Amino acid sequence: MGYLFRENLRQLRSQPAVVVADDSVFQLPEKVLQFGTGAFLRGLADYFIDKANRQGVFNGRIVVVKSTDQGDTKAFERQDNLYTICSRGIQNGEAKEENIISSAISRVLSAKTQWSLVLDLAKNPAVSIVISNTTETGIQLVQDDIYQWPPVSFPGKLLAFLYARYVAFSGNPDFGITIIPTELIADNGKKLESIILELAHRNGLEGAFIDWIEQNNFFCNSLVDRIVPGKPDETRLKELEEELGYRDELLITTEHYHLWAIEGDERIRQKIGFYGIDEGLIIEPDIEQYRELKLRLLNGAHTLGGGLAHLCGFKTVVEAMNDPFFSAFITHLMESEIATAIPYEVRPEVALAFSRQVADRFRNPHILHKWFNINQNYSAKILSRVIPTYLNYEAKNGYLPEYMTFGLAVFIHFMKVVKKEGDNYYGRIDGLPYLIQDPKAAFFYQKWQMASLPDMVQAILKEQSIWGRDLNKTADAHTSIVRHLQSIAQNGINETLKTLLEKTEYAFSQS
Repeated sequence: MGYLFRENLRQLRSQPAVVVADDSVFQLPEKVLQFGTGAFLRGLADYFIDKANRQGVFNGRIVVVKSTDQGDTKAFERQDNLYTICSRGIQNGEAKEENIISSAISRVLSAKTQWSLVLDLAKNPAVSIVISNTTETGIQLVQDDIYQWPPVSFPGKLLAFLYARYVAFSGNPDFGITIIPTELIADNGKKLESIILELAHRNGLEGAFIDWIEQNNFFCNSLVDRIVPGKPDETRLKELEEELGYRDELLITTEHYHLWAIEGDERIRQKIGFYGIDEGLIIEPDIEQYRELKLRLLNGAHTLGGGLAHLCGFKTVVEAMNDPFFSAFITHLMESEIATAIPYEVRPEVALAFSRQVADRFRNPHILHKWFNINQNYSAKILSRVIPTYLNYEAKNGYLPEYMTFGLAVFIHFMKVVKKEGDNYYGRIDGLPYLIQDPKAAFFYQKWQMASLPDMVQAILKEQSIWGRDLNKTADAHTSIVRHLQSIAQNGINETLKTLLEKTEYAFSQS
């Protein structure tokens, strides 16, 4: 079995199992500069550009800049920068599969050894888009010199590129760049712009250049949502390669669902050039709705279900969703409580549709998302993802959301520390310890020493650093959480969950 490279694409086009672009794609000009070689960008942003090229819409390829010292670019060179995207998932209850040989990338450059080639791209008038995914720590202001070879930080590298472009085209306003960071921070585009401007001042760059940045370049906030596990394990990789008929060192797996929401108007749609090729690519003046839907429904359901799933003995999300009781809990939680109380103006039918998409994603057997990872930094996630919705539900209805309240009680039980070793804190399930990876573990360790359960709950709910307010002042929160914790202690987590379900329209028959 041979490796994937350009010369064997002709024979692969006859295989129905894989989507392959025409040879004409290799003649397309370079239009995009991308910072980051990781699986996520290759599975989402590059997926859209490859699809646009195959539709004859964008007609441009990507030059990728590798900024880290980890790994090398030899696999890209061996495979002519081709790689396979294997997407697997569920949509409206039906299985979806797709294998695509992506030809979106034209070159991969090392910032460390090929910085001059990166700066040469600034002189290319066709290059008009910059995409990045440098992790959340990449968009930070650090002292940097743009004349270093290369600059240390991602903003420093981007500023050096922009300055080279400004010089190359003598400040011509027609040669500004559209910059779309995909790092998972709020207002990522605006934050990156503010850092670039500050770095320009610190580097003593001329005022005319700074004006050119502000007036002729566009920093777009964006939101990305797709699970991209990347390269599968050896067993699964061999299975996929047998199915495809070739070996691929760069093969990545993704879920079927994909969303890239970019903040912009009609002008940005025209500048980006591949808008309209996929319903998952959204360009709108306000993308806050998509951020809230993801944060409250996807992330919020993960958070409220995380402790429950772990205490029930489930290792992965799909394993938990195959259990009828847990699945009923998550479904009711999302559709009847979270979707109705998102603290942003979202049409009910939109929130309900998104809830059902999330449920399909949770049931995807090809994505083995572990609850152990989801439950890290549990307290911070409760505060940012859950509490705003929880309080909004109470404000709208005058009473507490029952399932969210149960989720908060389970969170407190999950944080019951039974053993401390050095700086590590452990809970226990079925006699086995589990590590509580949370900065608030010491706080819960102290509170769980209290003899009275009601007094302990009162002390925990009073802690504003966890909840953002004193939850004892929230109607019946203390009483409800004490009741759930007593039931968990006396009857176990599974029986407590079943009792809760019996109070809802999702009651299960025991027959």
